[in-house]
Amino acid sequence: MNRAAFRMLLASALVLGCAPGPGQTDTGWGALRNGDVVLFRHAEAPGIGDPPGMRLDDCGTQRNLDDTGRKQARRIGERFRERGIAVSAVVTSEWCRARDTAALAFPAIKARADSAFNSLFFDRSHEPEQTERARALLLAWRGPGMLVVTTHQANISALTGTATASGEGVVMRVQRGALTVVGTLPVDGP
Repeated sequence: MNRAAFRMLLASALVLGCAPGPGQTDTGWGALRNGDVVLFRHAEAPGIGDPPGMRLDDCGTQRNLDDTGRKQARRIGERFRERGIAVSAVVTSEWCRARDTAALAFPAIKARADSAFNSLFFDRSHEPEQTERARALLLAWRGPGMLVVTTHQANISALTGTATASGEGVVMRVQRGALTVVGTLPVDGP
């Protein structure tokens, strides 16, 4: 089996158990009542990827949130607070746009950066191992309250098979040792 075929097979196996079952999805905030974990794609940061020479220790070298992204991030947190949804922990990618999204949305919670949620966009050589580490962290969540993760589109897709827009969330439930998608949170939706 060639490398590309192996990656496709592994990606399919990793997504197994994450796809929503019949009648299990909700395209709104009501999904949170059935969820344990929310994966958010970082808020709006114009462009694709990062500039050449990007460094994790220097936000000035990265693609960052713009005004729209900062407003989106704040609105995410407002939506949680309006609905009285308890968030117990926030984990982010080490990228500044993910950390900033978390800080603006949930300023009262000290977010923890974890490389398991770092962007897979440019370097997919460690995708299977990194995705499995991220999956293990999500499966270990026991609450109480929600675990919120701010990460990147490629990571969310690897974990759930779902494509997301900037600022969009995927709500997941931990069930019988697997992650199940129970809904999505639209960008600044109703």
